[in-house]
Amino acid sequence: MRFHVPDMSCGHCTAAITDSIKTLDAGAEVVADLDTRIVTVTSSQPEDRVRDAISVAGYNVSSD
Repeated sequence: MRFHVPDMSCGHCTAAITDSIKTLDAGAEVVADLDTRIVTVTSSQPEDRVRDAISVAGYNVSSD
């Protein structure tokens, strides 16, 4: 699943997003691209729960 996170702008942002998703699913694979502001996630969790985890980290998010 892919998400657009327009406020993601630095390594701290990607770490906060990754940590929040990993709290939801420790086995998730998270790839954050700062240039495109796209977060790609492979997880056993449903898309809405992963989106919520990104929101909980403090970022606006939409499905890409």
